[in-house]
Amino acid sequence: MSFKIENLWAGYGDINVLQGIGLEIHPGEIIALLGANGVGKTTTLNAISGLLVTVTSGKITLDDQDISSLPPYSRVELGIAHVPQGRQLFPFMSVRENLEMGAYVPEGRSQLSKNLEKVTEIFPILQKRMKLPSGSLSGGEQQMCAIARGLMSNPRFLLLDEPSLGLAPIVVRQVMTVIKEISARGIGVLLVEQNVVQALKLSRYTYVLEQNKIGLEGKSEDLMTDDRVRRAYLGM
Repeated sequence: MSFKIENLWAGYGDINVLQGIGLEIHPGEIIALLGANGVGKTTTLNAISGLLVTVTSGKITLDDQDISSLPPYSRVELGIAHVPQGRQLFPFMSVRENLEMGAYVPEGRSQLSKNLEKVTEIFPILQKRMKLPSGSLSGGEQQMCAIARGLMSNPRFLLLDEPSLGLAPIVVRQVMTVIKEISARGIGVLLVEQNVVQALKLSRYTYVLEQNKIGLEGKSEDLMTDDRVRRAYLGM
């Protein structure tokens, strides 16, 4: 069982933001996708989830099934959940209502109570915030709510776009600990993250986007000491 992108060209209109990229994720592992702003990290996640991006060639497969042309809701039903940059919660809806929105697929609806119990076990603070509008939560709590909403569909693979953005360092560490726990539950995680050190420490394998292509890849522990990565992203 795996999720793959093979020679993917995709973008917006006539512009191919992604130019022949490829990557692979297995259940229970964390894969990092790094790169400077504007090289296509968010576009990659949008292409995987079927949001706004046009795939011109190549393919996206889940368990050897080509899902490149499927609508977004079908991809969720197959086990892919996307937690977008900026959280994108419904601020005037309660935390519980936001979580229920994540359980709209048949499997999520049938296991609503079980999934609510599961996400509040991972994020205990949400149990205390269930009736509050999500817009009233702190930044860290909102990020936890956004990740929990993604888990409500029982995904096999979770796409996380900049989960530490705008958070205090202590909260960043909490979020990274949670991501590690999620992978330990057998969920594959594709992590787009501007905190390069945290991403390399957390992930097993890393792909680096450069000029809209995969310019570098390898075991994360090896890339931590790679001169190109140290100069470009670690300021060393």
